[in-house]
Amino acid sequence: MTQRVNLMAVDGGRRRFLGIGLMSAAAIATVATLPACTVSRIGNVTTVTINVAEIKDYGQAGLNAVTTVLSIGAVASGIGASTVGIITLADTALSTALNSFSAAAGSTLTISYDDTDWKSRVDSVLSALTTVESDLSAAITGVSAKVSSSDLSDANTALNALSTIVSAFKALLDSVDVPRNAGTRLSASSPAPAPTQVQQALRVLGVRA
Repeated sequence: MTQRVNLMAVDGGRRRFLGIGLMSAAAIATVATLPACTVSRIGNVTTVTINVAEIKDYGQAGLNAVTTVLSIGAVASGIGASTVGIITLADTALSTALNSFSAAAGSTLTISYDDTDWKSRVDSVLSALTTVESDLSAAITGVSAKVSSSDLSDANTALNALSTIVSAFKALLDSVDVPRNAGTRLSASSPAPAPTQVQQALRVLGVRA
């Protein structure tokens, strides 16, 4: 059963109405658990509020994950210059996507997945973040037998935190089931990380105190 949903955005305490979409009861229950969203209901109308600052934090977490892993000397050395270059390119792409998103958002984000421009900006951040995660994972796996257990543990701690952030981002966009002109869901449905897991991941990556 689907329900009418008002979509809102909020940044710095300011809210902007985005439009109306339809969500299933299950999707509403899922999105309500995500730290990037709040859900309120008045009668039979549900309002989903997207926290813009949280999305920006997700992107910053990816940038910080790259810095953390490459700052571990043994890991960076074991990875090799060519792989470091690949990771750096992914990092640059994420930085560019995040800067574009943030600049366009300003102090208040107005976003609708029926709006091609906004959908492209948001999807670009997630795509770049996912590439960073994939490149770091491959690199860490490749040096797992070459570095000390403590260095490997530090690298994997950063990677695991980033994986939690990517899962939260995918769950957020998949759960907000706004009618789209084209395209499919961004990822296969999977349980969203608990808010405490997401907040801990952000802290690990130096985004939250």
